[in-house]
Amino acid sequence: MRMSCNRRMGVAAIIIAAASLSCAGAALAQQASGAVGGNPADMTSAGNVNGGGMPQIQHQGDIAYVSGGVGLDESTALKHAQHDWPLAMSFTGPGADYLSDVHVRIVGDHAQVLKADARGPYMLVKLPPGRYTVHASYKDDEQTRAITVSKPGSAKADFHWNMQ
Repeated sequence: MRMSCNRRMGVAAIIIAAASLSCAGAALAQQASGAVGGNPADMTSAGNVNGGGMPQIQHQGDIAYVSGGVGLDESTALKHAQHDWPLAMSFTGPGADYLSDVHVRIVGDHAQVLKADARGPYMLVKLPPGRYTVHASYKDDEQTRAITVSKPGSAKADFHWNMQ
């Protein structure tokens, strides 16, 4: 009887330790991915009640960007936020089907400023004013757009592929 109780306590301790390690691993994975947000002061976070479905803002150097739009909450939030971001992009396939996993590369006057994969049909990017070339590649088919950013909400680039 005593051994059975000790065995149950040991199993419970192992389960608690495994759950703790799982939570810590998830936090480290989010930190390594560059994802930010999720605190009460971050109004753009999907984890915040006021975030309204907005995906997590990512950072690459000095450039902030957000991508997504899979699901009604995310797509609505991204569409409403477009006027606050200097560059808004959309990615569609045949019949206006939404695409994700589009490889995006933005090049400024002298260097690449962003290289990221779109996690959905919309991507918003905070770029300083200037001229840029946007390269978007889907299934090895690259398209290019020249854009000029002057203020938030000023530049849009729509990409369409005739393949699924």
